[in-house]
Amino acid sequence: MPVDAATRAALVEHARLSIKRGSQSFSAAARLFDKETRERAWLLYAWCRRADDIADNQEMGGELGEQSGLGERLALIRRLTALAFAGQPTGDPAFDALGVVAAEVGLTPQMAEDVIAGFQLDAEDWRPRTEADMLRYCYHVAGAVGVMMAVVMGVDPEDQETLDRANDLGLAFQLSNIARDIVEDDAAGRCYLPEIWLVEQDIEPGQHTKPHHRKELAEMAARLVALVEKHEAAARVGAAKLPFRSRWAVLSAARIYGAIGRKVRSRGAEAWASRTYVPRGEKALYGARAFLSAVLNREKMPEGGIDWGIANYRPSTPSPSPRTLSEVPHI
Repeated sequence: MPVDAATRAALVEHARLSIKRGSQSFSAAARLFDKETRERAWLLYAWCRRADDIADNQEMGGELGEQSGLGERLALIRRLTALAFAGQPTGDPAFDALGVVAAEVGLTPQMAEDVIAGFQLDAEDWRPRTEADMLRYCYHVAGAVGVMMAVVMGVDPEDQETLDRANDLGLAFQLSNIARDIVEDDAAGRCYLPEIWLVEQDIEPGQHTKPHHRKELAEMAARLVALVEKHEAAARVGAAKLPFRSRWAVLSAARIYGAIGRKVRSRGAEAWASRTYVPRGEKALYGARAFLSAVLNREKMPEGGIDWGIANYRPSTPSPSPRTLSEVPHI
């Protein structure tokens, strides 16, 4: 959507304020980008935040509002997103921001639809039955955003190999979040652990966060962290093709989110007695190490190589479940 300099500047400022209010961590990480990439990251974030808020009927990720009318809210998101990709004004600055950044870097409607499908899954209280279902969920709510961010950072939309690795970073982020937030999610009535994992641990439905199951919960968290490390390593390999400052940002984020997962694992059954986080000083240390890694740019291929990609996480024939990804409309 071609816009004049003043209009673009206003959208960038709206997006900057949106990210400052909505995600301090993302806002801090974006400082590592060059000015052009940073502004484009803000523009993309503004759309992600606004679309998520519409889907959940909330403001800036806050308290959920009335959840009836989901179909209408998702239809609104898709309609405004389609207008943005068509270069038309949407009446909403966050969607106009998407139109600007999409035109500038080559984001596609399918990339956006994959993200919207994640909003729909959360809004519908979808639950994964298998590990594969969980990873598909992680793709939609985080990996697909990673793919769009990679294009914002200068990756060719046709460079599937690098986009696959960008997806890995999103998967690692979301798996760390799942491990950290198991008890918090349960309090909100949500569970992202595969049902099969719970059955294997002989845990009754809805009882996985009870004190007498903390040992089993720690074992499942360790399984999550093993997946985090697998995808973190793959993402770091993929960062090699990024411009230096973007590579530095990606490697920093990978180390920090990997650290969250590893802290959860090391805390064992006590991991949910208090929120697990990475202190500011430790983040700075990871940033310094990432800087050195970005300069050297010699990340090692994980043992066994990498033989997976986005195609493994888009729905094809999901395992049967009360609510599966096959029920999510796709373009």
